[in-house]
Amino acid sequence: MLTLYGVPPTRAIRPIWLLNELDLECRIENIFPFDADSLRAVKAVNPVGKIPYLVDGDLILSESVAIMLHLAEAHGGGRFVPRDAADRAAMNQWNFFLVTEIEQPLWRAGLHQVIYPEKERSRIEIALAYRDCRRFLEPLEAHLDGREFLVGDEPTVADFNAAYTLDWAGSEDQLDASPACLAFVERMYARPAAPVRISEGFAYLNAGKTAPRYRRDLGEQ
Repeated sequence: MLTLYGVPPTRAIRPIWLLNELDLECRIENIFPFDADSLRAVKAVNPVGKIPYLVDGDLILSESVAIMLHLAEAHGGGRFVPRDAADRAAMNQWNFFLVTEIEQPLWRAGLHQVIYPEKERSRIEIALAYRDCRRFLEPLEAHLDGREFLVGDEPTVADFNAAYTLDWAGSEDQLDASPACLAFVERMYARPAAPVRISEGFAYLNAGKTAPRYRRDLGEQ
């Protein structure tokens, strides 16, 4: 039995998306990111102290994109990881690009907006973070223009990673000059197995509820 620890709207959405697409049975333990007791429990199992993390037998794995890759490679039956070595390299290039050049500025802005103590926050840092994010959205926008997926003609792990990361950018009003990125996000979240979007996850969290695993389940709550 696979067990995933985390909850939308956090980066747990990434591996949840792969679980949905691969139709894998998995118990999801709702670990809330700002709950001290929950985080102490996380550290007892995962010394890094981060969510999401996956337990797969004896394997305890953190980092959301690493979890996605493991699910595809170990349980995906060949889906979402290209067989061709060059295509796999391109997929991983985009995975690293997304988490380092797009996500990290967004995370930096979030730290200074809501997570750091008030006295440690900086409006200058927020502005610089958004500037850095928009700078690296430009090559991604150019790459996606006229393409359905990041690599080849079928979705890979990088596409699910990109959809979540760009949804994050869009929720921070950073995609106004990126129509190809916006269209990509809408296409990906129109997939039947798509999870909730970040804004939907926050809405459930703020209401003291847990978001459903599938976006299409929203109408059934």
